[in-house]
Amino acid sequence: MISPKEVINELLVDVFNHILSIEADVLKKRGVKLSMTEIHVLEAIRNSETPTMGSVAQKLRVTLGTLTTSVNVLVRKEYVTRYSDENDRRKVYLKLTDSALNVLKIHDEFHNEMVSSLFKDLELEKDEVLMKSLENISKYFKQRY
Repeated sequence: MISPKEVINELLVDVFNHILSIEADVLKKRGVKLSMTEIHVLEAIRNSETPTMGSVAQKLRVTLGTLTTSVNVLVRKEYVTRYSDENDRRKVYLKLTDSALNVLKIHDEFHNEMVSSLFKDLELEKDEVLMKSLENISKYFKQRY
């Protein structure tokens, strides 16, 4: 008999991997030529109150070196520009180009469609226990990691 821990682990990993795979396929079909990692970097830049290299790296939970590698590619592909603070040249800000904003619009549309489909097909709004459980799982991961 499979333990509840094994079931939860398998479900979390399976759902996570399926979402990433489906997301990559859908975005590719919609003309997006970026990797999911690159798209998530763009998303982190957009969602950062002050989009500096440091704040974006922290949001993504990666090192500055790792982020620098991704940003270099995104700058070369013309999805991101970077500029230094006039008063403190060590502080580097990131800015999304129109191309990046278009990719994020497509990405957001995918997420909206996915969640709407879940609500429609599974009638999630009727399942308060599931909603509370998902909320608790989310809080746990945010606090723990």
